[in-house]
Amino acid sequence: MRKCYLFTGLFLVISVLTIWSAPGVTVSHAISLRGTPKYGENFRNFEYVNPIAPEGGILVNYTIGTYDGFHRYAQRGIAAVGSTSFYDTLMTSSSDEVDVLYGLVAEKLEYPDDHSWVIFHINPKARHQDGKAITSEDVVFSFNTFMEQGVPQFRRYFEGVTVRALDRLRVRFDLPDPGKEMIMDLGGLTILPKHYWESRNFTEPSTEVPLGSGAYTVSDYKIGQYVVYKRLSGYWGKDLPVNKGQLSFDYYRYDYYRDQNVAFEAFKAGEYDVRSENVSKNWATLYNGPAFDAGYIIKEEIPHEIPQGMQAFVFNVEHPFFKDRRVRMALGYALDFQWMNKNLFYDQYTRTRSYFQNTIYEAKGLPSREELKILEPIRNKIPAEVFTKEYNPPVTDGSGNIRTQVRQALSLLKEAGWEIRDRKLVNARTGEHMEFELLLYSPSMERVAIPVQKNMERLGITMNIRVVDTTQFTNRLRERDFDIISELYRARFYPDSGLNLVWHSDFIDSTYNTAGVRDEAVDYLIEGIMENQENDDALLAWGRALDRVLTWNHYGIPEWHISSFRVAYWDKFGKPLVRPKYELGVSTWWIDPVKERRLPNNVRR
Repeated sequence: MRKCYLFTGLFLVISVLTIWSAPGVTVSHAISLRGTPKYGENFRNFEYVNPIAPEGGILVNYTIGTYDGFHRYAQRGIAAVGSTSFYDTLMTSSSDEVDVLYGLVAEKLEYPDDHSWVIFHINPKARHQDGKAITSEDVVFSFNTFMEQGVPQFRRYFEGVTVRALDRLRVRFDLPDPGKEMIMDLGGLTILPKHYWESRNFTEPSTEVPLGSGAYTVSDYKIGQYVVYKRLSGYWGKDLPVNKGQLSFDYYRYDYYRDQNVAFEAFKAGEYDVRSENVSKNWATLYNGPAFDAGYIIKEEIPHEIPQGMQAFVFNVEHPFFKDRRVRMALGYALDFQWMNKNLFYDQYTRTRSYFQNTIYEAKGLPSREELKILEPIRNKIPAEVFTKEYNPPVTDGSGNIRTQVRQALSLLKEAGWEIRDRKLVNARTGEHMEFELLLYSPSMERVAIPVQKNMERLGITMNIRVVDTTQFTNRLRERDFDIISELYRARFYPDSGLNLVWHSDFIDSTYNTAGVRDEAVDYLIEGIMENQENDDALLAWGRALDRVLTWNHYGIPEWHISSFRVAYWDKFGKPLVRPKYELGVSTWWIDPVKERRLPNNVRR
């Protein structure tokens, strides 16, 4: 389903096309943080779509887990996958540019040079799913509802922002801290129908299919098993330039599975259409058989230029064992990536070493002069290695013999007050044995965690592995009821406002701050990044400085990444000649009836 830019706890960070309508005020159809948007005021469609793509058919996807309702913004419960598609946003992005927004519900926006306010002009054609016009009152209601009843992160982030309707189709936001970034974050606001939500409890889960403002609604479902979304024939925005060629399917269906192995067999049997693979062993060994040999299923590995997130075994630093950086650093020696890559991953992966992997913000070498100016005021609050060494995870010879790494780890643990007694690592003062739990929700991760578990045993540590379903995992994450988890810090093209939610102490209650970090030095760096969003040179130095401090604090044990899409699909789709630069682009595909007729009957929908 095409991307929907809704508030999910992480925000879009963007800014500004210059088309002057009056001294000091910009009026535009689009906004970009850096440079000029690729698509001009009268563009007809994005270049990576087929604007005359055939319409019809159904795309069947899968997901792991369950769901218990359709209200994506409730304070509890698990919403159905795809439930953000009920709603449109004021603006939306392209997939071949970094952080650029174009008009959706808002056909244009205006703002002054000092970025102290923004006015969104609502498209007169914009409609809710029941045909009622979207007005400025809906925008005011949406913002205030998220502020009053939404997640705490929203209230904290937009604290002090005020909103008012100027007339039926214009709404103004005034910003206490002027900035382009905040304007763009407001552009990603989800638009709720006031006449539907004002009589309902926004905080509570619901199995009622909500009235929305987007292109799709639910046509069929069975709670926890499947959900089918139907494209509305009268959707007002179907022919907008930002939607052209991206709403080809009449239906999207998501089937729920509890087990990845069962889900994979279902794919080979034709139960669903497209599968992205993130397990190297599966990709190397399982994608074969009659359907592949006959050409019914296409297997592709597609290189891309997308920044890579920091997937890591993340420590809960509020846990007594993990408060000490030396302990966290020592445990990092238990992950023998070189052995795992050769024996488990078929040499498909690269070790991740940065929170800005594959971007210019990845810290390499020693700090630059500009970085040192930033780091010097916090010298006594950050690891000394920040100034003297380039961060890299431990490297082994790949043989599985990690005696050198064990010695280094035990030396650090001894400094931190731990010692070996009867082959067990215990606290030298209290005698407490180091035993903790790695919490997982993916059975496939258990396979790669076992070698780490065995290496922990070499250190005298007991690491129990527990695999739970996604609901239990989500609840325990929200309550910070874990010792270590395998989690992804999302990839970023540049240091943006979402870092507040992930790292700043003010957002400690956010589950995005997975590690539970409360650190004055990290706060200082995040605040510097926020203050320099419009200064490219300064942002480069602040971003690299943050990367150094985060990596040398060892909040997690870095895992690995691959810079390509691994995707398999039943050969029934047409695709544009150009793929979006920063996405796989399934939302731009369509059903090719000629190809579909060649497939076995059970795969035709």
